[in-house]
Amino acid sequence: MKCDICGKQAQFGHNVSHSKKRTLRRWLPNVHRTTIMVEGRKRKVNICTRCLRTQYKAAR
Repeated sequence: MKCDICGKQAQFGHNVSHSKKRTLRRWLPNVHRTTIMVEGRKRKVNICTRCLRTQYKAAR
C-alpha cells in the first residue's frame, strides 16, 4: 500500500543472518484506510499513521 498524503510505500532490503547470508525482505508502512476531512469534504484515503497523527494535531 501507499500513503495518499506523503507517498510512503514499501522499502526493500536484506535480512542478514549470523553467517552473513542475505535474503530479501520488505519494510511495510503502517497504512490505514480512514475517513478524513480534505478541503472541507469527507474522503476515504489510505494514510500512514504518521500523517494521520499530523492531521489530528493540525485540527486541534
